[in-house]
Amino acid sequence: MKRGIWILAALLAWAVSPVSADLRAENWNAFAPLKGELTISGGTAHIPVMKTLSTEIMKASPAIRISIAGGGSGLGIKQVGEGIVAIGNSGRSPKPREIEKYGLVLHRWAVDGVAVAVHPDNPVHALTTAQLKAIYAGTLTSWKTLGGPDRAINLYTRDASSGTRSVFWKKALGKGEIHAKANFVKSNGAMKSALAGDPYGIGYLSVGHLDASVTGLAIDGVAPTLANVKSGTYAIARGLFSNTKGEARGLARAFIDALYSPRGQEIIAAKGFIPVKG
Repeated sequence: MKRGIWILAALLAWAVSPVSADLRAENWNAFAPLKGELTISGGTAHIPVMKTLSTEIMKASPAIRISIAGGGSGLGIKQVGEGIVAIGNSGRSPKPREIEKYGLVLHRWAVDGVAVAVHPDNPVHALTTAQLKAIYAGTLTSWKTLGGPDRAINLYTRDASSGTRSVFWKKALGKGEIHAKANFVKSNGAMKSALAGDPYGIGYLSVGHLDASVTGLAIDGVAPTLANVKSGTYAIARGLFSNTKGEARGLARAFIDALYSPRGQEIIAAKGFIPVKG
């Protein structure tokens, strides 16, 4: 099985009947008359929500198959625009030229912070923006300078198609340099694994992916918590989008409506994001 891809249940064939947004969270009754395959790709921050929601829907309606792939925001936008998938997830708003080129309709269902993170054994718990910029530019290279061990700082970053990288680059680095020797990882999950295994590493990932295996750093005295993201105090934040080519129909419409349902909002909050209703 390829990394980042989950194939989750049975049967094919598309259904195009409209679905009410008034979904019952207990048993997903709105999906009962539907069947077919729904394909989703793109931003990796979205995957925990996508997986949980898809599992519940397919348990309630075995005639539905939902396939979820990562690949980054740029890939999600491109694939939905080219008709390869029905929903393309992105951790950034598609650019105006992308919206115009592909006829995209944007569905923003959560707000997410992007946390700068390190191994939990690292004694450094806070940075200034100037220090962070110097680290990623490659001019500040030792943890000792920051009160940590006398070891080199190992940089981790995402590839250019990542919405997480785009937000980090713009809002944390002010579009500053990311050193060419930084280690590339392909997803939020891969970033967490890399930092959890490297006591001298530094990287960035969705606040929703923070747990005991990685520590989020305060930036200019503000910690990457959900409360601070929600209040706007923590400014390294972005919307999470599920984009469709034109107005969503059939299973895509039902799935997006499910994200805005009470149960969908519960799942979003449980995965560490701030739900956006409607």
